[in-house]
Amino acid sequence: MSDRDTPQHHSEQHAQPTPGAQAPGDGALATERSPYEAARDGSSPPIDGDAAEVIEAQGAAEVEGDLDALVKTAAQRDEYLALAQRTQADFENYRKRVAREAASAAERGVVSLAKELLPALDNLDRAIEAAATDDPLLEGVRLVRSELAAALARTGIESYCPVGEPFDPSLHEAVATAPSPSPACASGSVLEVYQPGYRLGAQIIRPARVVVAA
Repeated sequence: MSDRDTPQHHSEQHAQPTPGAQAPGDGALATERSPYEAARDGSSPPIDGDAAEVIEAQGAAEVEGDLDALVKTAAQRDEYLALAQRTQADFENYRKRVAREAASAAERGVVSLAKELLPALDNLDRAIEAAATDDPLLEGVRLVRSELAAALARTGIESYCPVGEPFDPSLHEAVATAPSPSPACASGSVLEVYQPGYRLGAQIIRPARVVVAA
């Protein structure tokens, strides 16, 4: 008996797989697909009209679902964007309000300090007017007065002496009236300034005390 006729050789021939045959267990790895997907890529056999309508309806439902999801996402995006814009606007308004309040507080501090220093300036002016021209202390008093006025000017405070200007009750305080010394001096104009006025921008710290022409 030859080796070809042995039972072992026959069993090996029967064990060889048939070409094109599917190995056991391969079907378990295949992914299940919907009839719509199979019909779309052409991997399924031709289908009749009713089945095509069903598959087309399934595809339309899937597309409509995707569109609804996109619309919902866009709506959420717009809502978050509007919320971010409102938050940014609120923060900008808050920042501006805090800046205005800080500037107002600083201005109130400057005005309060100026009101405390103005009487000292008035006393220095009286001392200069009453001192003799040869007084050795006169130059020192003038220097102190000049430095104090310069310090106020650096904070934005300025003095004004409205001689010859029309009387304005918002800027001036009339302490007396006097006859007009000449026809050129109109009635109601400022003839003399007893105390100069002081202001910070448009805010009057102290009105000028004046004599008004009758």
